[in-house]
Amino acid sequence: MARKITLPLTEELAKTLHAGDQVLLTGTIYTSRDAGHKRMCEALAKGEKIPFDPTDATIYYVGPTPAKPGHVIGSAGPTTSGRMDAYA
Repeated sequence: MARKITLPLTEELAKTLHAGDQVLLTGTIYTSRDAGHKRMCEALAKGEKIPFDPTDATIYYVGPTPAKPGHVIGSAGPTTSGRMDAYA
């Protein structure tokens, strides 16, 4: 059975999660991967604001797939967090 979690995710709650757990998240979730993280870090290093407020939000590391013919968008799925380590 999936655990229902309301964001923001606390460190205490995060420590109770394990690989393979099914969770249902409620709250603000942004998607990004390495290119997005790089742009956010560059903007912050210049003293600029990023175009959204990440406070109390979660970032889902996601990789898109090309859209099938006749579709506007393809599917997207989780990607390894290793690509984002340089920006953590």
